[in-house]
Amino acid sequence: MNLFTRAALARTGAVTLLTAGLVAVGAPAQAADQVDLNLIPLSGQIARGVSEAKAKPFKFTVDNTRSTADARNVTVKVDARKVNHKRVGFFVPDGCQQQGKAVYSCVLGDLSAGTSEDFGIPLFSTGTRGPAGTLVVSITSETAEADPEDNTVEVDLTVTKPGYDLVTWAQDVYADVEVDGDEETGLRPVRPGETAPLDWAVYNGGSRRATGLFYLISLPAGVSFAELPENCVQEDFLGIAQAFCDDPAVVLKPGEYYTDSVRVKVAKEVTEPVLRIGNIYAAGLDRALAGEPEEEPEVAGPAQRRAFSEVDDIDNSALFDVFVDLTTPTPGPSASPSVSPSVPPAAGGGSGGGDGGLPVTGVQAGLIGGVGGTVLLVGGALLVLSRRRRVVLVTPADEKSTN
Repeated sequence: MNLFTRAALARTGAVTLLTAGLVAVGAPAQAADQVDLNLIPLSGQIARGVSEAKAKPFKFTVDNTRSTADARNVTVKVDARKVNHKRVGFFVPDGCQQQGKAVYSCVLGDLSAGTSEDFGIPLFSTGTRGPAGTLVVSITSETAEADPEDNTVEVDLTVTKPGYDLVTWAQDVYADVEVDGDEETGLRPVRPGETAPLDWAVYNGGSRRATGLFYLISLPAGVSFAELPENCVQEDFLGIAQAFCDDPAVVLKPGEYYTDSVRVKVAKEVTEPVLRIGNIYAAGLDRALAGEPEEEPEVAGPAQRRAFSEVDDIDNSALFDVFVDLTTPTPGPSASPSVSPSVPPAAGGGSGGGDGGLPVTGVQAGLIGGVGGTVLLVGGALLVLSRRRRVVLVTPADEKSTN
């Protein structure tokens, strides 16, 4: 995963970069020196009342899973000239190059074959509800393109009623990840048999508080949980480790994010350099009664637990992969550090490199339905989650708009 601005998750203009993988199904093979990128919009709406200092990362995916070649120096161009700025505002993130009053570009970096990467364009509310024009986003790379027709998308923006809007983020798992809601580069893959932290967060990009939180963590095959928060229920389903967790008493205000300590373990018998797909899905909980939640909410009982509608629920899920170091360490005190093999990730893996400037986020639209169905099927697990758990809430710093 790659943060364009290298700022913390909570900083507006770099709320987060979420790297995620897409599964290539029936994808045509490409020439070895060509890529076939695809740009996919993931977010759809913005809550009325979202401030500039707590802007929402409007999500897109750059997909390179149909390619057998790496995409070099991928660049994202954002054109907001067709946006109704009386309803939606934007600003140019740190590290991006402004090319006009409402046009700028940001370097995403290299994107390996068989992977994809999500990025977020910070948008906020400036007026009333309703259609807010069209945002035009395009991608280019320095590698020859097999089919550039799907490298540009036009997204119709809509400002909805005020509400909370959860955005879930997760970094790919490496051995030396720092759990700080921010992304690092140049990390070491996890050796088989080792444990590593999972850096994840749920951000409220809306304009109202979310009271209570449920989240599901699903790990790739070959990975298990080594540490979980105390009020999580763990189960294995067809060899996949899953954890169902909640904190019904937390109040997540706009611009704040939530996380807790999770560690995972790679099985000793793993033979693949990339294990995928891991997933984190989050949903808000609210009291059954209508009205605003209390600042210090009561712990919801079984009859009160329910997911309530939010502004934009298609960006509630984040995918992550677990990178494995399969090299054999050299014995002896003078052994040099191991280097991960230069084997491309399995089709649909998810880690891009490079520097740049857009906030990045992560969710795959094609998996949302399945994730949502899983949450419904295991809804009974919420009944045994009643203990309040630790929460970390961070408020973003203010940014000045360029508009």
